Order: sequence, then structure tokens, then C-alpha cells
Amino acid sequence: MAEQLQQLILDTIDREKEIKDTRTLTIPGDAAPATSQEAQLVVQGALNSLLSKEMVTYSMQEAFAYALTQEGNDIADKGSHEAVVWSVLPLKGQGTPLSIKDLKQKVGDETAKIGQGRAFKNGWIAKEGDGLVKLVQSIDDTTRNELAEIRATGTLAAGEKAIAELRKRKLVQQKKLLWFSAQKGSNFSTSLDKLETDLTAEMLQSGAWKTAKFKKYNFDAEGIPPNGGALHPLLKVREEFRNIFMEMGFAEMPTSQFVESGFWCFDTLFVPQQHPARDLQDTFYVSDPPESLSPPTDYYEKVQKVHTVGGYGSIGYRAPWSDADSRKLLLRTHTTASSSNLLWRLANRKGGFKPVKMFSIDRVFRNEATDATHLAEFHQVEGVVADYGISLADLIGFMQTFFKKMGIHNLRFKPAYNPYTEPSLEIFAFHPMLDKWVEIGNSGMFRPEMLAPMGLPDGVQVLGWGLSLERPTMIRYGINNIRTLVGHKVSIDSVEKSAAVRF
Repeated sequence: MAEQLQQLILDTIDREKEIKDTRTLTIPGDAAPATSQEAQLVVQGALNSLLSKEMVTYSMQEAFAYALTQEGNDIADKGSHEAVVWSVLPLKGQGTPLSIKDLKQKVGDETAKIGQGRAFKNGWIAKEGDGLVKLVQSIDDTTRNELAEIRATGTLAAGEKAIAELRKRKLVQQKKLLWFSAQKGSNFSTSLDKLETDLTAEMLQSGAWKTAKFKKYNFDAEGIPPNGGALHPLLKVREEFRNIFMEMGFAEMPTSQFVESGFWCFDTLFVPQQHPARDLQDTFYVSDPPESLSPPTDYYEKVQKVHTVGGYGSIGYRAPWSDADSRKLLLRTHTTASSSNLLWRLANRKGGFKPVKMFSIDRVFRNEATDATHLAEFHQVEGVVADYGISLADLIGFMQTFFKKMGIHNLRFKPAYNPYTEPSLEIFAFHPMLDKWVEIGNSGMFRPEMLAPMGLPDGVQVLGWGLSLERPTMIRYGINNIRTLVGHKVSIDSVEKSAAVRF
């Protein structure tokens, strides 16, 4: 049919010099002219094929017409709501008035509700006692007649005011109709020659390429979008965090060990063995294997002593010590477990301690109930600075510089308690989508009870801070529920279309 339609267009243009309106064409196989939008789309396909061969040129024209909605079609077939209500009522003085309840049973709730008002307005019906009666013996159902006219012609002789009333009642909708006018192209001919799309080996061998006609390449065509991978918003923000740390002179720590012992995750950080964070409802413990290998003996004994009897100016917790709790395996609750291990190694390496600035970005696990801002598995961004003579002022300065590079200027610091830092600060940023201050991190100066058993020299202070990767990402992308950022509810389309991040 496509070639037949193309031939019809060429013959018509050859005979009449041009086609002024393609709605006058009759598509081969159809009985009526191509006046519908669907038919014109078929005509456009044929014109595009001829245009690619430069046999014709065409221009698009548009016109507006009106069509009935589903409800409009029902009224055009069965009558308006007001006419249906009128038809079931008895004539005044010739029968028992029909109650509203009986009317609804006869015509339905929607028709009774709409039809009553318009029938009253037209003066067709009246109320008598507790029921309704009709006042006239015959009516002219104008609404039905107008809809029938629009269905037949696409317009209404009564004018735009009447159409506007029908559109207000959602009985009519406007449609844009496309049609085309076509003229001869530079390669116009009444014969259709198939254009070759490829130069083949057979053409070269036979010499057929010399007389063959080739279809022109469309260098403006966009082509098929390639299917490729896309970075998740978390990975984009993670990379920006890494760049910020690198700009500030930090080195990245190895933190690929998700499973830690209670010793490295809690004990070395001076977290008491009776602390609620070590309970089953807050920490995921590993059942197989249940215990870790033994930590370095001398360091283990120093940590145990500072917990039970104190030392380095501290009285310790003076609470019972359990070797079993210390050796339990668990999913780490913070990457500070890795920081502690690395600080111990730095304190005992050959050549002695040297000041360092380190960072890590990796996954941590906590047995928490999920909500709009919390998950049981998330990413922790951590920075650690170890040097002589640094103080809380340096910590706040690092925080302000770090978050300023992220584009977050509206910060608040609140005094807090952490077992392994003193003083400690919680970091808050304002979230415009949630319209409230959201905690985005924690920070502090590591306590002597944590640092001295490692063997760090006197005068060395260590400051650290940690924040989640998810919450800054939520602020940056305007996401108000973390479960739409991470998990099974994440839209793959949103991941592919998420913008690059530049803090």
C-alpha cells in the first residue's frame, strides 16, 4: 500500500501541478477521502519517503476541530442528562410525582444529580410535594443536537460560546488536525525507482554501482541512543568527596574489611563493653565464625587496663571485662574501626610517628529501623588528622572548609557525647526540601584513653569527623526520602538522568 500511495501522490502532482490539500486524497484500499488524523499520518509517511528521494517537497498545515468525549458520545446517542430526567417524570396533573429516590433508581445517581439542575433551569420540570413532575409535553434537546452536529462536522454553527459551554461540561475537546500541501521536487518523476542504501561487493564486481541510484545519507539524524552504564548519584557525590579530600591534602585509607571484631570496632575506641551500641538491637553480629583471631597481646592488655582500672589520667570505666565480647565478630558500625587500626600501625611503624591526614568513604551497618532519613546499611565519610598541637579550633576550621567546598554554607555545631572523643560536636545542615535542620555528621578530638595505649608520642592530638554519604546526596539532589535513593524503589531512569555533581 505504501508504494501505491506514493504513486498516487506523484500522479496527482503530475496531473494537477501540486496537491493543495492532502485531505482530498483517497488512500488506496479506503472508500472515503483521508480526512482523519490517522489517515494523514499515513500520507505523511509516504511524503517523507518521497522527500528523501527529492521527488517532492511538502509543507505542513494545521487546523483545529472539535471532537466528542466518551460522555459526549453517550449523550449524542441517548440524550442529555436533563432530557433523560424529563422523560421519566409524569406530566403535572396526570400522575403521582416521582420521588428523588425513585428517580435515582430509574436513571442513576449521576444523571439524576446533573439532569435535575439543568431541567429546572430550562423550565422543563418542577417540584410538587416530595416529588418531581414535568411541566411541558415536549422538549428540544439542544445539548444532544449540538453534540450530534459537532460529531458530524467537527464544529458548531451556534458559535464559540456554545462550544465553550460544552467544553466546560467536558463533553467536547479540541483537536489539532494536520494536513499537507505537496509540490514537485528537484528529482520529480512519475516512476518510482528503488534507491540503494549500501554499496555492496556484488555492485563493485558487476559494475552496477555506475548506474545505480543511492539514497542520500542523513547526517543530521541523531541515531539510536547508545545503551550504556550510568553512575548512581551516590557514586557521583562520592567521587566529588574524594576530590575535595585530595585537594585538602588527605590520603585515602584502606577500608575494605566489612567484618571487624568487637576489639577493633569498640574496645580500641574506648567504648565500654556495656554500651547500648554493642547490643543486638543496634549491631549485626556474625554467627559463623563467631570469634576473631587474637589481637596483638601487648596492645590488647593496654586497652583492657585502661577500660577496667584506668590510666593516662583516666579512672577508666571500672566495669567487668569480657574476652568473649572483645573477640565477637560483627559488621562494622563505623569506619573508625579501620582508622583505629591504622593509627595503631602508624604509632608503631619503623621510623616513628609522622603527622598524617587520612580519609575513607565506605559502607557501614547498623541495626536501625528504616525511615525517610535512616537505613540499616549506609556509607560513612570519615576524615582523620593526627598531628602535634592541633585543637578543637582546627577541627571546626576543617569542617567549615570541607563543607564549603561541598556548597553547604548553612552549618550548625552542637556539643555532643561520644565515648572516644572529647570534646565532641554534632554537625547540622539545613535541608530545604524537608524544611528543617538535618544532622549530617559527628566530630571530635580523640580521647587520650584511645590514643595513649596505641603508643602515639606525647603532644600528638587526633581530630576526626564522620558523616553519611546519603544525606548530603539527598540535599544536593533535592531528595526527601532516602529509600528512593538507595534500595528497590530506586528508578533506573532517574539514575541515568541524574545530573553530574560539582560542589
